[in-house]
Amino acid sequence: MGQEFFIKSTNLESKVRDLLPSQGGLGAGFDLSASTQIVPIVDLTESAEGSNIREDLQRSLSFDTVTTFTVSNASRTTIVNNTGYYRVFGCANINGDTTNGNAFFELSDGATFKIIFQATNITTAGVADFIVPFDFMVFLQAGDSLVGSTTNAQSVLSGCTRQIASIDGTLTAP
Repeated sequence: MGQEFFIKSTNLESKVRDLLPSQGGLGAGFDLSASTQIVPIVDLTESAEGSNIREDLQRSLSFDTVTTFTVSNASRTTIVNNTGYYRVFGCANINGDTTNGNAFFELSDGATFKIIFQATNITTAGVADFIVPFDFMVFLQAGDSLVGSTTNAQSVLSGCTRQIASIDGTLTAP
């Protein structure tokens, strides 16, 4: 049988009230206590969330969950415009014989565009082609979109998107 100790600390009591408002904090007449008895803790978080898949396995790619895209010689091609968290991966291919070739991604709120990834050939013609891999995540709220652009036919964005979670953070199974 373990020993029970009572803890008197206004700082700890205040923190418990802040962290557990639905429980009324400590409430009137309750004290913080500690015990020397070992109490096992079982984490049921994944089961409570409705998922028994490990987080790393949840990010797996499947035929039904990936959407491919290719952007070439196009300005502001919409890649994703649904709400949620998305992984975007692939590569930007730029022909070295083309001066000032660009391939880039932008996030838009419907009125404004912000570049979040850009591959640019700023050398003179006659250099080797180059490939720039990308792998990033974006969060899209209602009205937001991810768009891709290239400045010529020799600059290409190609890859896939996969929704990782819904807008409220619920994980998307593969």
